[in-house]
Amino acid sequence: MKYKILKTTSFLAFVIQVGTAFAQPIDGYWQQHVDYNMEVQIDVETYRYEGTQKLVYTNNSPDALSRVYFHLYFNAFQPGSEMDMRLQSITDPDSRMINADRTSRIASLSDTEIGFLHCESLTQDGQKVSFQEEGTVLVVDLAKAIGPGEKSTFDMDFKGQVPLQIRRSGRNSAEGVALSMSQWYPKLAEYDREGWHANPYIAREFHGVWGDFDVKLTLDKNFTVGGSGYLQNPQEIGHGYEAPGTRVKKAKGKTLTWHFKAPKVHDFMWAADPDYVHDTLQVVNGPMLHFLYKNNEKIVDNWKKLQPKTAELMQFFNSNIGAYPYDQYSVIQGGDGGMEYAMSTLITGNRKFGSLVGVTAHEMAHSWFQHILATNEAKHEWMDEGFTTFISSLAMNQVMNQGKPNPFEDTYNGYYNLVASGQEQPQTTHSDRYASNFAYGISAYNKGSVFLSQLGYIIGQNELMETLRQYYRDFKFKHPVPNDIKRTAEKVSGMELDWYLTDWTQTTNTIDYGIKNVTTSDGKTKITLERIGLMPMPIDVLVVYKDGTQETFYAPLQMMRGEKENPYPQLERTVLPDWPWAFSEYVFEIDTPMENVEGILIDPSQLMADVNAQNNFYPTQTP
Repeated sequence: MKYKILKTTSFLAFVIQVGTAFAQPIDGYWQQHVDYNMEVQIDVETYRYEGTQKLVYTNNSPDALSRVYFHLYFNAFQPGSEMDMRLQSITDPDSRMINADRTSRIASLSDTEIGFLHCESLTQDGQKVSFQEEGTVLVVDLAKAIGPGEKSTFDMDFKGQVPLQIRRSGRNSAEGVALSMSQWYPKLAEYDREGWHANPYIAREFHGVWGDFDVKLTLDKNFTVGGSGYLQNPQEIGHGYEAPGTRVKKAKGKTLTWHFKAPKVHDFMWAADPDYVHDTLQVVNGPMLHFLYKNNEKIVDNWKKLQPKTAELMQFFNSNIGAYPYDQYSVIQGGDGGMEYAMSTLITGNRKFGSLVGVTAHEMAHSWFQHILATNEAKHEWMDEGFTTFISSLAMNQVMNQGKPNPFEDTYNGYYNLVASGQEQPQTTHSDRYASNFAYGISAYNKGSVFLSQLGYIIGQNELMETLRQYYRDFKFKHPVPNDIKRTAEKVSGMELDWYLTDWTQTTNTIDYGIKNVTTSDGKTKITLERIGLMPMPIDVLVVYKDGTQETFYAPLQMMRGEKENPYPQLERTVLPDWPWAFSEYVFEIDTPMENVEGILIDPSQLMADVNAQNNFYPTQTP
């Protein structure tokens, strides 16, 4: 027997009604600040570069700091590095990082192919400091402690070598992009209320300090550059950055110096290639979009068609999350898949059109969740990857006219596969400590996305979307933590949700409810529900009658201390007494004899992540 799966129309229609903001000040909140001024010379023949960095660090913490740390990411791309060792020991290594015989690509790099990033000299306010390079982390013992509220200036000379393309960064990618320059400079580690976050780089993601970047890059004049920041000298550079209708004088000499400024970002990426096509598109009431991609006839048409879709995506995210705060966003062919950076993304470009739009949607959505909200991805990767997956699934459903009644179906199926595999670890696991890439990926992307879609099942779809917008308003540029999204949802919905955050993210408890028994007596039907899994949930039940009519019954979870609005306003709903979690069974009656009942279904929306849906039907259905 088939039952019609109901959907909440407000969720998929996305009629946005922005409510009154209730900004919530965070008592005692502080964050550090850093300003970078860098001048770098790049040799595109040897792939080596040298640079100077003047870094002004503001200690807004209440602590005196006697030590600081810098990330030296390119040191990961050397035989014997922690990234190499992890690649060799994990059960399911990233296919992009291994050879055909499943050996590490890093392990076989020659001296001219490895990456490195070394500090040559370093002073603090003019005084030499002691520093020690430990893999991808530079440990710096200060000449003088930086007290609360004080600033200190660090002057560094550094040199690096761009590795052969292995992961995200590098030279000569599989698609022929010359330079994908991410994680390329000495980057100050973040210090926050939890202390320092100087994680070694083993291919996971990042946490950074907001600041203003002033960067000058000098390289071969034939290379076109794109990335983070606004170009300050477009009439000297050209390459598609000059004012429309103007001409740029041909540069003398062999190089050009590109001058970029990127305000209030926590990273700076750039990419360069002599064969880039550079297109621009102004988003209505939004930023200028830049597209840089290889002049390859096989991909040009798709990259042209991508441009108006990217504008639609930008407008979708602006409406459903909040206004993008920068005046520019760049989509650049490079890297080894898709990876978000400040004001820009690197994506591979040899894709089918749907895939090209999909990767752009995902990486652009990161601009809100990682580069404006900016959770600590090493500890709470699900808040970035999962929330990005959630909103980009919705965006693709609309922008690409996919017409999916449940745009999250594949996301749920991935989570169910993880549960069935026995490899699941709590989402509180540090991203580097997952036993497998499979477990990490599903936990971060799928289970993180389900956190939101299932939250909509609990509090209501309109309340969920308002929660996202309020979360963005309250916590942009503030490094939110899991409790912040939970508290925002509580304030929007009026419900208590600590149980949800705890069970879903801090345990591997699963949801499993079932229809245990259906009996009839005195012209009524008695329905017995059972909780089989440990994780609690409120329960929606759809009853379909043989005359074609339908109604729903709603058993709120007692510990959430509230009720959602009727998600099916076209149907009559009966609100039942609360279901206390410790009671494994729940009984209610309907005023209709069983012979008039066509079927009964738990959760017609299919947004509750019940790991065994086969016991959610009456009569029992054959899989």
